[in-house]
Amino acid sequence: MARKSNKLKIIPLGGLGEVGKNITVLEYKNDIIVIDCGLSFPEDEMLGIDVVIPDISYLIKNKEKIKGIILTHGHEDHIGGLPYLLAKIKIPIFGTKLTLGLLENKLKEHNLGKVDLNEIRASDKIILGCFSVEFIKTSHSIPDSVALAINTPIGTVVHTGDFKIDYTPINDNLIDLHKLAEIGSKGVLVMLADSTNVERPGYTMSEKTVGDTFNDIFLKAPQRIIVATFASNVHRIQQVINAAQLYNRKITVSGRSMVNTINVACELGYLNVEEGTLIDIKDMNKYPSNEIVVLTTGSQGEPMSALSRMAFSEHRKIELVPEDTIIISASPIPGNEKTIFKVINKLVEIGAKVIYESLADVHVSGHACQEELKLMHTLIKPKFFIPAHGEYRHLKRHAELAMELGMPKDNIFIANNGSVIEFTKKSGTINKFVQSGNILVDGLGIGDVGNIVLRDRKHLSEDGLIVVVVTISKQEGKVIAGPDIISRGFVYVRESEDLMEEARAVVRTALIECEKKHITDWATLKSSIRDALRGFLYEKIKRNPMILPIIMEV
Repeated sequence: MARKSNKLKIIPLGGLGEVGKNITVLEYKNDIIVIDCGLSFPEDEMLGIDVVIPDISYLIKNKEKIKGIILTHGHEDHIGGLPYLLAKIKIPIFGTKLTLGLLENKLKEHNLGKVDLNEIRASDKIILGCFSVEFIKTSHSIPDSVALAINTPIGTVVHTGDFKIDYTPINDNLIDLHKLAEIGSKGVLVMLADSTNVERPGYTMSEKTVGDTFNDIFLKAPQRIIVATFASNVHRIQQVINAAQLYNRKITVSGRSMVNTINVACELGYLNVEEGTLIDIKDMNKYPSNEIVVLTTGSQGEPMSALSRMAFSEHRKIELVPEDTIIISASPIPGNEKTIFKVINKLVEIGAKVIYESLADVHVSGHACQEELKLMHTLIKPKFFIPAHGEYRHLKRHAELAMELGMPKDNIFIANNGSVIEFTKKSGTINKFVQSGNILVDGLGIGDVGNIVLRDRKHLSEDGLIVVVVTISKQEGKVIAGPDIISRGFVYVRESEDLMEEARAVVRTALIECEKKHITDWATLKSSIRDALRGFLYEKIKRNPMILPIIMEV
């Protein structure tokens, strides 16, 4: 029987039970490699939070063992957390040319100085400690995506990364099915596979269908065309460029992340643009509006994005008019639907023609549907399977799909972030957990906003704040001024003077009671004020504001 120390550990620290924040750890004895390190965007209740990154406490604790970080592709949910990780641990990074180009941009923004970046190509092999990693070309919505075949002392692990099987991709970016089949024929111990689109039957449509739709829309659009898409969707950007060039339109770019991506992709040769097609936004008015295409961010309705600012007439350079055609070339990230339709409604109100996914084929997913996933399972033929990259319902459905293909239920591990899945050549078990979870980034503060601060923010946002100010004599312990009551986000004071006066009386009574009992310590006084006022306000108007007593001594 294999000793415990001889087991291969696979530890997902993010990306399970959620969409985003992907990071997976492989550990054998004294060697660790990390696959991806992404971020996710805050949920509605995470008030004031900018981004969410994975808890990397386990990696910090074991930093001496880490041999490197391997990146599957350049999307934010796979590279966005790296600047925060690299600020804590200096480790070499391995990725394809475009992935590293996009990452370098991020690292400059974070002023991280010199980072050990190592460019690899599909079909390259690298050795990291006891691990040998082979990179396999895949199709996704961004060029230079790879799957990984990792040879370990226990057996081969295949990590698909985000993928789809597109037989007519942009720039001939064909997935290397031959290499996947070859790896599968040699025997694979474990596969981790993308589960994002597992609920959808059939195949994901090819990127080429979007190009045909764009050509049709560009032909018929009477005036200016505005296309909103993910900044990192380089294939989609190429389709917009192709359609614009076909109909002799100039392209101007709005949105910082879009500008950055286009600059990097052009520099590295991942976008083919004829000279003179791209123009500065300042020169847009030099051309007739029927010769202009605006490529912009904001496909998810983000409040500060360029498209949102256009919709609400807050964009400094672009004023929308009823003749504009607006294409939203993205599908909503779960939870963003309301925000997106708020922007769409505003655009329609202006009178613009808005085309989005449910009206035309202006978006296709970058993730595999059921038939493509079945092909991946059939080619790789893993002994054990870990569904990855998805919410719990996706992981569960992917497990069912594997069972439909003949995999024993006991060989499938639906894990959580922090699960330690241990493998020998013949067995696999989940028998412990490591620290994992969300680290919230607010401005320059990383992890200083936790559940208690979020709870307070929620409380303030829903019920408002009341500040009670009282001045007490140091010698006698008697109230010599106040109580004064200041209200924010609770009631409009000028229209609620009677309520405020009654509230003052309630506080005064509570203080007199404390005086009679000779209570002088501030904690008890504050608690008495809070309890008396909370009970009164709830009884009076059924509201529960945050109450902040302030006591001053003179």
